Amino acid sequence: MRRLGSVQQKIPCVFLTDVKEEASRKHEHQQFQVVATENVNPVALEANVDCAFATEKLDGTCCYVALYQGQFYLWARLDRKPNKQAEKRFRKHQHTHKSCKGTITLARYTFPMLQWFGLINRNNRVLVIYLSILDFLPDFSWNVEEDFKIVPESWIPAHRVKHSNGHPIPDEHGHIPGWVPVQKSNKQYCWHSSVVDYELGVALVLKPGCDDDDLLEITALPLADLQEQTLELIGTNVNGNPYGLGSKKQPIHCLVPHGSIPVRNPPPVNFQLLRSWFQENCEGRVEGIVWHCNDGTLIKIHRHHLGLRWPDGETRLGSRPAVVRLGGASAAYSDSEGLLSWFSPLNGQRFSRLQDVHF
Repeated sequence: MRRLGSVQQKIPCVFLTDVKEEASRKHEHQQFQVVATENVNPVALEANVDCAFATEKLDGTCCYVALYQGQFYLWARLDRKPNKQAEKRFRKHQHTHKSCKGTITLARYTFPMLQWFGLINRNNRVLVIYLSILDFLPDFSWNVEEDFKIVPESWIPAHRVKHSNGHPIPDEHGHIPGWVPVQKSNKQYCWHSSVVDYELGVALVLKPGCDDDDLLEITALPLADLQEQTLELIGTNVNGNPYGLGSKKQPIHCLVPHGSIPVRNPPPVNFQLLRSWFQENCEGRVEGIVWHCNDGTLIKIHRHHLGLRWPDGETRLGSRPAVVRLGGASAAYSDSEGLLSWFSPLNGQRFSRLQDVHF
């Protein structure tokens, strides 16, 4: 299984985006939506996205595997967010100054203007530059100790979060991405807990099969083999269950390593071609695409960026055949407290569709 970029920060869209003052298709109570323009993001051009490895963007919740108190644990995503008073001040600042941090939207400038600003190189290619609003607008001042909601003592900031005076600094959205270990005693993360067994040191994982390009494999992998990887928890009680896994009576959840599900014959990075691919190609029945660039940059596109519904009928992942392969140790999983005990009797069974897996 190819190991690709870990998802620790928000991933930029492959196209430059704009904000429309209308109800979001993705977030129920959000009265605006972020949509893609037809202009490719300079970040994607600089990372040579046309040569990147395209993988399926999964619709679940992000997880992470790392050490906790000397043992490998599954960690749940928990972004530290501002309290109500600080949130109100921050939104007012954003409204006044449009954003607290950003990049120049190059698409609004004519070619001669870009030349005059020195943003065109000798090959007439737009140079990628990043500018903090600090260069031309007052920045928002955070007090991390007082402005943010309390998080558990075990909380850690995500990789590449910037620090100042020993404190993590919020991103441009006013959040501090981070993680909290999934403990069996915390009912808030019961679905996370159902896919791991800390006594056995294993996790229930969905990955591509080794002997068939289309086959998916449900297996148990050592948490030690997943260390420092990020994964997506999908299933019955996550994000409305777009993949049709399990039922309320018999919920099914599993972890999918990020970058593990390739997109076969992805379209070129072109707005109209991508939109048509999502609508007309059976391989396009996915939430989105994540491109893993050779320099480690991650770039994404989501159906909602293109004004398309999700889910929209049967999904590509849910319709793929699946097999349960727990190996010779399957008998040891019969006493597990989580889902492994339910999957143990299914060891070796094959299903025509992933969404047909049941106990």
